[in-house]
Amino acid sequence: MSASAPSVVTLGETMALMRTTELGSLRHASTLALGIGGAESNVAIGLARLGVATSWLGRVGDDSLGERVVREISGDRVDVRAIIDPDAPTGLMVKERPSASATAVHYYRAGTAGSRLRPEDLPDEWVEKASLLHITGITPLLSETARAAVHASVDRARAAGVVVTFDINYRSRLASPEAAGPVLRELAERADIVFGGEEEFALLYRDVPIADAAARLRDAGCATTVLKQGPGGATVFTAESVVDAPGFTIDPVDTVGAGDAFVAGYLSALLSELDLEAVLHRANACGAMACLVPGDWEAAPTLCDLERFLHSDGDPVRR
Repeated sequence: MSASAPSVVTLGETMALMRTTELGSLRHASTLALGIGGAESNVAIGLARLGVATSWLGRVGDDSLGERVVREISGDRVDVRAIIDPDAPTGLMVKERPSASATAVHYYRAGTAGSRLRPEDLPDEWVEKASLLHITGITPLLSETARAAVHASVDRARAAGVVVTFDINYRSRLASPEAAGPVLRELAERADIVFGGEEEFALLYRDVPIADAAARLRDAGCATTVLKQGPGGATVFTAESVVDAPGFTIDPVDTVGAGDAFVAGYLSALLSELDLEAVLHRANACGAMACLVPGDWEAAPTLCDLERFLHSDGDPVRR
C-alpha cells in the first residue's frame, strides 16, 4: 500500500441533518440546527479523529446541502470522493426529541443523489490499495444501483485481500424485515467482521440466538461477529473464544451515531493491533462518548479526548 493510500475506505449516503434544539415535537419547534449525518461518513470521521487515514465516497446533489456535506467531512481530514449529481438533490433527515428519553428521526431520501450510487462511481485502485473496506446495511437498501455498488466494492476487496467489515445497521423505513433479511445476510456472509445488535442478527437468521447466528456466519467464512449492546457493552464471537466487555455509565444526551462511533473505535484499535479486550474497551468508550453531545458525529473523540475520558477522576471541571 502506498504511503498516500487510506487505510480504510467506505461508501454510502450522507445527508443534510436538521435537528430541533429543544425538547418537544417538530409541530412546535421554533429553531432547527443544520448539520450532516450518515453512518459511513460518521465512521470515517470517527476513524480520522483517531488517527486512521480514511476515505469516504458518495453522491451529493449539486446544491448547497451537498456542498455542506463535502465541506464537513473534508474538515475532519477525511479523503472525500464526492460525485456531484446535477439531476438529484442531496438527501435530508430531520431529528426531533419528543421527550428527554426519546429521539425520532425522519428521512427524506427517495430519489436522492446518494441513492443513485453505482459501481462505475468506484475509482480504480481505490479499494485495492486500502487495508480495510467498511460497508453498512443502509446503502444496499437504497436502490438496485447502490446495492450493486456495494457488492462491486466487496468483490474488489476480496479479490485484493482487503479486509471487509459490515455493520448491519438495519433501517426499517428502507425495507421490511422480510425484504431486507436476505440482502443483509448475503453481505454479512461475505464480510470478515460483522457488527450488529441482537435484533439485527435475528434479522439475518430468523429467530436464531446470537451464538447460533455467529456460528452460521463463521461457517460462511466470517471470522468475527461483534454484538453491540449499547450501555450493556459488547460481545465478540470468534472460532476460538467469546469475549465480553462492559459498557460505560453515562448520562446520554443523544444516542444517534453511538453505534458508528463504536465501530470507529473498534476498527482503529484493530488496525493498531491491540488485543481483543483493549479493542472492545476503546469501542465501548467511543460509543459512550458519542452520546454526550447532540449530533451524529460531533462527539466522536480524538485519541486525546479518549485518554481524558478513560482516566477521568470524576471532576467535571478541566483545570
